[in-house]
Amino acid sequence: QPQLVESGGGLVQPGGSLRLSCVASRFALKYYAIAWFRQASGKEREGVSCIDSSGSISNYAESVKGRFTISRDNAKNTAYLQMNSLEPEDTAVYFCAAGLNFRCGTREEDSKFLEFWGQGTLVTVSS
Repeated sequence: QPQLVESGGGLVQPGGSLRLSCVASRFALKYYAIAWFRQASGKEREGVSCIDSSGSISNYAESVKGRFTISRDNAKNTAYLQMNSLEPEDTAVYFCAAGLNFRCGTREEDSKFLEFWGQGTLVTVSS
């Protein structure tokens, strides 16, 4: 069964940084576009960022532009989300997802093209 596993979440102070990782197993991530979504307690899921299979196209939600950077290492079957200047509003469970026909958008309607999802990793931004 294809699997995505996120890691790197934790507790960080406002202004701090975290790097999330998303490791794929039992399938070749290099053929798939990747997205990061997040869901805060009591709120709807929100698209954060995405990157195409080659790594040449990426998109970001307005709320994270200039602070977050998505990347991938196809040789390691891994994607990353570097999060800088974290704010309390970034507190959420972060999920990575992959799709062959996903066209790298951060709208919820884009998520229907994502085939595999991880279990999520919790990011808490608090002093």
